Amino acid sequence: MASMKTTKTALARKLGISRSSLYYKPKKPPLDAQDKNKIVAVMAEHPAYGARRVGWALGMNRKKAKRLMRLHGLKPKIRRGCRLTKPDDRNRPETRVVNVLKVSCPIRPNVVWAGDFTYFWFVDRFWHLATAIDVYTREIVGWHVANHHTTSLIMEAFQDAVRRTGTGPTYFHSDQGSEYVSGGYESLLASHGTTPSHSRKGSPWQNGFQESFYSNFKLELGDVKRLNRVGELIEAIHQQIRYYNTRRIHSAHKMPPSAFKERLANKTTALSAA
Repeated sequence: MASMKTTKTALARKLGISRSSLYYKPKKPPLDAQDKNKIVAVMAEHPAYGARRVGWALGMNRKKAKRLMRLHGLKPKIRRGCRLTKPDDRNRPETRVVNVLKVSCPIRPNVVWAGDFTYFWFVDRFWHLATAIDVYTREIVGWHVANHHTTSLIMEAFQDAVRRTGTGPTYFHSDQGSEYVSGGYESLLASHGTTPSHSRKGSPWQNGFQESFYSNFKLELGDVKRLNRVGELIEAIHQQIRYYNTRRIHSAHKMPPSAFKERLANKTTALSAA
């Protein structure tokens, strides 16, 4: 018995759909391809971005970004490693300074800054970076690089922050490292009307703002062995801090610290004018 050829019209009628539906081609693959190209561009500019920050950068749902990254095998080129930290001070007696971050939460800039330092082995010695971060905006407001970690290292970082912001903070939070409990540093804070705040010994999470910053900073700065001179190291550090402040999306605000600070300033200006 000869088989009968089914026409598209008969097939559509049998399926209960319009004939034109048989010619439908889903639009998702081309759209996914466009979104993939956007994701690739973002990850090229920000090699450490995962799905969450890629989504924020593109205004895309995180699940969609994650699906497309997984589909196309897109992974951050820079993956988290371990952070080199300075030795702790376990044998040093506890200070009686209160940890203000446990009892208060800043609601504007320059209320609480937090400080810490880390180091890099470069050529034939250690080079140290001290920073001060505004706990509210998450902006690195001051920093200093030197080949020593005496009290002058962190004093220079604090004074750099004062020069850049034009003010000192109400509180300055740090761990109980010998540099941060020295008489000279306490006198510097007092001269700016700043009250010290300390984490408990052996509790780095109580200064999580700086711990998180250094973890990502050293990861994204990369291996400093690629650099040849001390000047190149210092320039690379400055450029990385600038990238963090002005371009890297911070998870606390879903935007770079400088953009958050600018939005806050605009909002304050608008309220003052109202």
